[in-house]
Amino acid sequence: MKKYYVYILSNKKRGTLYIGVTGNIIQRVEQHKQKKIKGFTQKYLLDQLVYAEQYNSVYDALKREKQLKRWHRQWKINLIEESNPEWLDLCSN
Repeated sequence: MKKYYVYILSNKKRGTLYIGVTGNIIQRVEQHKQKKIKGFTQKYLLDQLVYAEQYNSVYDALKREKQLKRWHRQWKINLIEESNPEWLDLCSN
């Protein structure tokens, strides 16, 4: 069964945040780290995976992504810090 991920990238602790969805979290984060994805994440150097959730349904993952994007910034920070208080890169080499 295919897995889908909602993820949050940052450039530093409590820095700029980006929320995305992917079917291959390792590959997508590597693309961000190599600056292969043009736009917001490249402009703000967002390449640290600080949070991720796994889903069995792309529908559920997209629904969650939209929900998180509507959240206040502090709520997102609280969510990250519940499981990753040091803001470690969860996909570091």
